[in-house]
Amino acid sequence: MMHMTFYWGRKVTLLVDSWKTDSWPSYLLTLLALFLFSAFYQYMENRRLRFKILSSSSSKPAPSSSPPSITTPLLYHTKNPARVASAILFGINSALGYLLMLAIMSFNGGVFIAVVVGLAVGYLIFRGSDEDLIVVENPCACA
Repeated sequence: MMHMTFYWGRKVTLLVDSWKTDSWPSYLLTLLALFLFSAFYQYMENRRLRFKILSSSSSKPAPSSSPPSITTPLLYHTKNPARVASAILFGINSALGYLLMLAIMSFNGGVFIAVVVGLAVGYLIFRGSDEDLIVVENPCACA
């Protein structure tokens, strides 16, 4: 039966039926995996933002004296490989964020703490020096 309130214990079913913990070593390994997965999410978010800056700086058209022409937006934007890489990283990062959200929805207190601390440590390590990034992003972990 699935818990609908937070509980503390080593017995957790996480994401799929085959990922069950019933002993302390398996539970602690699961928490470690979630911690590392959360920190990796922040690393991927850092890479995605850097690709976004790269694509926005290289996709600006050169100023010309001729009047602006109407272009097909989809074809214009997909010619830039950095923009395509940014879109792929966004998809991967969205999937990682939703998997972390689903893991938290197991309502296990240890899982919740492992994910939140992993996100915080990953932010500190990988994104703590993002002062040079001007991109305003949604702070939600699953966005």
